[in-house]
Amino acid sequence: MRVLVTGGAGYIGSHAVLALGEQGHGVLVFDNLSTGHRESVLHGDLVAGDLADQALVTRTLREFRPDAVMHFAAFIRVDESMHEPAKYFANNTANTLNLLRAMTEAGVTRFVFSSTAATYGTPEVPLITEDTPQQPINPYGMSKLLVERALRQMAELGAMRYVALRYFNVAGADPQGRIGQKYPEATHLITRALKTAKGEFPALSVFGTDYPTPDGTCVRDYIHVLDIAEAHVRALEWLEKEGRSDVFNLGYGRGYSVREVVERAKQVTGINFPVVETGRREGDPAALVASSSKARRVLGWTPRHDNLEFIIKTAWDWEKKLPPA
Repeated sequence: MRVLVTGGAGYIGSHAVLALGEQGHGVLVFDNLSTGHRESVLHGDLVAGDLADQALVTRTLREFRPDAVMHFAAFIRVDESMHEPAKYFANNTANTLNLLRAMTEAGVTRFVFSSTAATYGTPEVPLITEDTPQQPINPYGMSKLLVERALRQMAELGAMRYVALRYFNVAGADPQGRIGQKYPEATHLITRALKTAKGEFPALSVFGTDYPTPDGTCVRDYIHVLDIAEAHVRALEWLEKEGRSDVFNLGYGRGYSVREVVERAKQVTGINFPVVETGRREGDPAALVASSSKARRVLGWTPRHDNLEFIIKTAWDWEKKLPPA
């Protein structure tokens, strides 16, 4: 298939591009390079542009004529979204609608959407399924949920066929060391911990120790980026074969607390880096753990890297290759 990948020069998008290319799909990446990197695009060509540029998006679709679009381009910082909500609605919601409009005009009707567990807010169940009520508690989650709602209505009207993948905390890197996370200002816990181990930060901040969890810190379901990438390819192929819209959670079904992740990071790196415990961060739910049984059953998705040590080790191997920030 021919696939346009928005945000394909970024962390998760570049791993999806790698998976697509290795499985024989044709790829064109569309990325404004605000957080992505040209050198991370290992297959296909790159169009450097912004989704707010309706004319460029439409022209790109008409010239490339993709069979489907995979959409990763988005701002992802929960804390930032609490202070700059308009920025998130403009980019994550409005720019996605620009893309969907351009797709409709170009006659492209298959769409794989990178959604998020943040749409669930603070769920009252220990294991989140696709039917768990979506009640986001931050603008980031709401910006994604609004797109999901638009997609559902477009699908009901016959204008679009889509798969929305709601995934949890993505981490790790390509085990061969070709690509990994290169955000200029790391916010992900594992990456932040590893950069602290390298000495790039004086200490790792742990935000909140009084949550209703076993050790008082937030609990998250961490999933390796390669398993996320493979799920996107599976979703694309399923959409082509089945032709109906659906949503799927992506996770391993187990949660680790912040303190547990910090201890594993210290074990993997062999470095007892400093940790400072501080107050809660706005917009953080206490626990998010996914049931991915639907994705396994329907998409035939079989995660291969369900191991926290492996996730951290691949991230650490990548991090050691990067120059100091």
